[in-house]
Amino acid sequence: MLHAFLLSFGVIFVAELGDKSQLMALAFATRYKTVPVMIAITLATGLVHLFSVALGGLIGTALPTKLINIVGAIAFVGFGLWTLRGDELTEEDKESTKLSSKHIIIAVGTVFFLAELGDKTMLATVTLATTEGLVGTWAGSTVGMVIADGLAIAVGKALGDRLQAKTVRIASSIAFFVFAAIMFADALR
Repeated sequence: MLHAFLLSFGVIFVAELGDKSQLMALAFATRYKTVPVMIAITLATGLVHLFSVALGGLIGTALPTKLINIVGAIAFVGFGLWTLRGDELTEEDKESTKLSSKHIIIAVGTVFFLAELGDKTMLATVTLATTEGLVGTWAGSTVGMVIADGLAIAVGKALGDRLQAKTVRIASSIAFFVFAAIMFADALR
């Protein structure tokens, strides 16, 4: 369980760096108090990753391990390329920060839940859950994403516009490519 937790934590933490939901966390935190935003992020992430782990568990029991590792490696290469491309907030995402502050947790949680469906962090969690422990994967992926978003909020507030998103994207992409190489090597064994 500890291995699944640590692996999932690392992969999802890296996956979240420069992701659209991380930008959304920063946008919400500039408009609302940090604590309700973080509560909403935690609840939404926990639910999405619970669904992801359940899906990964079902897929993992139906497919052979070697095939899962090869598909996982290809997926991580895709996540690396996706991260290099980068995410940007749309006008609709920016407008969603103009919500009534008395509904912050519900509003932010709903936006995060919907934004994470089909996102690379969800897909990475599904991929990890096919071969790793389900509880450890769920806990690690949830904590990794929440900490990455919390870090983005803290660093973003401290550094403002001096933070270069391109550098974060490149470093995150390299990490995905390394994870892909490790999974591919495991498949060849």
